[in-house]
Amino acid sequence: MNSIQKEVGDLLRRRGLTLGLVESATGGIISGMITAVAGSSDYYQGSVTSYSNRIKRGLVGVKEETLAENGVVSPRVAEEMAWGGRRVLGVDICLSDTGIAGPGGATAGKPVGLFYIGLAHEGGTFSRRCEFRGSRQQNRQAAAEAVLSWLKEYLLSLEQG
Repeated sequence: MNSIQKEVGDLLRRRGLTLGLVESATGGIISGMITAVAGSSDYYQGSVTSYSNRIKRGLVGVKEETLAENGVVSPRVAEEMAWGGRRVLGVDICLSDTGIAGPGGATAGKPVGLFYIGLAHEGGTFSRRCEFRGSRQQNRQAAAEAVLSWLKEYLLSLEQG
């Protein structure tokens, strides 16, 4: 087990925060990583795997106009996924991912390996762009690890005030 999952869990527990996920391209990998830690039920509430746009819109609350104007792999969609997941799951912090894992799916300006990850907390809703250059599974795993790294970074910044 990667120690980052335990570190993130300890930080969440220490601050008394709950966590949820809205996963798309990672398809549940992040949830599996979080729940590999014994005691994760202290802070982890659950996830939505919103692989289809129908689920992104209907369950999570991503706006149709956001999808139409930006495409599903975009910073705005990642933000709306995280914000909607925070609301739906009733958590303090929600993270999301949307991306092109490969080998197909690339479009003009959106290469294979492009992911956007989102984070929503009472302090705001944010997104980050990530690009990976591996196989489909390597890209998905790298995105999951990027989400957990960002969460760790964010939680440490909360502790530092």
